[in-house]
Amino acid sequence: MAGKKRWRWLAIAVLGLVLLSMLVPLAFLLGLHNGFHSVAHPGYANEQRNSVSSRKAAALNSPLIKGGISTRVDGLLRNLGPSLPKDFRRKSVKETENKTTGFVVPTQVSNPPPKKHNVGAGSSTEGTKTNQVTGQSEKTCELKFGSYCLWRQQHRSKTKDFIVKKMKDQLYVARAYYPSIAKIPNLEQFTQEIKQNIQEFERILSESSSDTDLPLQVEKKMQKMETTITKAKSAVADCNNVDKKLRQLVDLTEDEANFHMKQSAFLYQLAVQTTPKSLHCLSMRLTVEYFKTSPEDADLSNTLLNQDLHHYVIFSNNVLASSVVINSTVMHAKVSRKQVFHVLTDKQSFFSMKMWFFTTSYKDATVQVLNIEDLDLLEGQPSSHLSMPQELRVSFQSTSKSRTEYISVFSHLHYSLPRIFPTLKKIILLDDDIVVQRDLSPLWNLNMNEKVIGALQFCMVKLGAIKSYLGKEKYDASSCTWMSGLNVIDLVRWRERDVTAIYQSLVQRRLTETTTLGATMLTFQGLLFALDDKWMLSGLGHNYDITTDAINKAAVLHFNGNMKPWLELGIPKYKNHWRKFLSHKNRFLTDCNVNP
Repeated sequence: MAGKKRWRWLAIAVLGLVLLSMLVPLAFLLGLHNGFHSVAHPGYANEQRNSVSSRKAAALNSPLIKGGISTRVDGLLRNLGPSLPKDFRRKSVKETENKTTGFVVPTQVSNPPPKKHNVGAGSSTEGTKTNQVTGQSEKTCELKFGSYCLWRQQHRSKTKDFIVKKMKDQLYVARAYYPSIAKIPNLEQFTQEIKQNIQEFERILSESSSDTDLPLQVEKKMQKMETTITKAKSAVADCNNVDKKLRQLVDLTEDEANFHMKQSAFLYQLAVQTTPKSLHCLSMRLTVEYFKTSPEDADLSNTLLNQDLHHYVIFSNNVLASSVVINSTVMHAKVSRKQVFHVLTDKQSFFSMKMWFFTTSYKDATVQVLNIEDLDLLEGQPSSHLSMPQELRVSFQSTSKSRTEYISVFSHLHYSLPRIFPTLKKIILLDDDIVVQRDLSPLWNLNMNEKVIGALQFCMVKLGAIKSYLGKEKYDASSCTWMSGLNVIDLVRWRERDVTAIYQSLVQRRLTETTTLGATMLTFQGLLFALDDKWMLSGLGHNYDITTDAINKAAVLHFNGNMKPWLELGIPKYKNHWRKFLSHKNRFLTDCNVNP
């Protein structure tokens, strides 16, 4: 009996499974699954097939549908943009460490008092709001991608694409309605019509980027598409799928725009970091010529060690840039024979530098080229590479406004200057991205009140604003940061204060990405003599708003930033101040077609 009961229950269970397998598909066919809420991934359309019984059997020209559903859809399309819950925060492009490093510093900026608006200035207020949104967008872009956004804003070309943009809008709306129309029975012909219009628009837009590229009769095609969209609005009873599809298209469009923005910023940064073909050719030609001729070095020992002469030091691996610095300095000097230039470069650029300065004269000035890798610098160990002055992009962000500043500071190698020049007492340090417009000889008689370094203060950025990068060290938060580019250095005081040891100690305690900035600012705290603002004007490598009057008054122009004057990305209106100190008759420049 027990065995029969077991078989009976087993038969009942099998029969129940069979009935369940028949009822579940039947329930889905009857549309019962529409009563359950499905969870779709945000930003992607979750398309559901409505059953025949639950769908309204309405014709395309039904007055009820025209007056109700169409109005709802139009309202949805108008309100879709502002209501989208989209997170626009993106990861910033990390710029290469050697030239420009960027970081964001949150600061508290006081909100301006509310302005009184004129009631009658409706259109003016609207235009002001648009400009504010545009300006805020540009600032956000600059925080993410740095000076690329400034360059893009200046070089943005105006394209006549009003009709193209309107066609794209129609295409997006048609794509949003197409999946819903395709599910409605008895509308196969209309579905095919929408599909053909979409395919035709896709073909036209793939071949046209501006209105002039559009084929003839395009207005008729747009009118046909508009009629099709109007019918589609009347036919769709459930707007949820259209809503989801439009949101999906908006997400995809934003992702595509963000991708192109990042790609453009990367290509811009690549152009900044890559040596132009003409300059690479120049370096190679000079190197080959050096080994072909093997020029002998003149005996300059008496000149190089003479304390009565004016010694200038330049760190550079750019032949053209260092030549402009020396030429502009000599051209404005009252007595050029008192000038001695020490160019420190790496092994790769050493021979091209030697050949260039061997064949080029700068009045009565003396030029010495040193290979930094052959020098005994730190604890008897040679330097492995040339460390150029670093440029740091500092972004300040708050709820009311944001701004970006660029600071150029010393590299690790600069702290070996007393060891490189053990017999010199005083030097003037020049970056290779400057142009001299005045005689610099007054700086040699400057009384720095027993300070170690004379530099231009940059009070747009205070030490308190970068406190997160200064650690727990003691400092005056109200003190200004300072810039490299033009620096007067008292090597005697440097050795007395043992500045190099102070810097190395700070670096060992703070091994971070911004060690150079923090350690440099803390090292010279209390040891800096502020130069007059007239001596140097910074920002010509990133700021488009510098006036001609300010440029003419400055003794030194500093092209700090990514848009160097020897690059195609350089700001055109500033380039002439740099280009006029090139020797255009030089045969090497002609052979390599060097014309920045």
